[in-house]
Amino acid sequence: MTSRKKTENLSFEQSLAELESIVKQMEGGDLPLDEALAQFERGIELTRHSQAKLHQAQQKVSILMDKQGQTELLPFEQPGE
Repeated sequence: MTSRKKTENLSFEQSLAELESIVKQMEGGDLPLDEALAQFERGIELTRHSQAKLHQAQQKVSILMDKQGQTELLPFEQPGE
């Protein structure tokens, strides 16, 4: 099992990796009921944390776009396309 850090100290990527680990464990169906419930609770906590991180990133992008006078995102084109 992944080392259990305080959720607020996890990056988005760490949170997502732990969530993936929990899903694999629960899909295996070998966890005792108490452990499955604890993992489910941890999964909900990690999901909320990840959603908050995504929301913060979205707000930062919006602020940066407003400062540039842009109201919508433009498609990224690689040089030579």
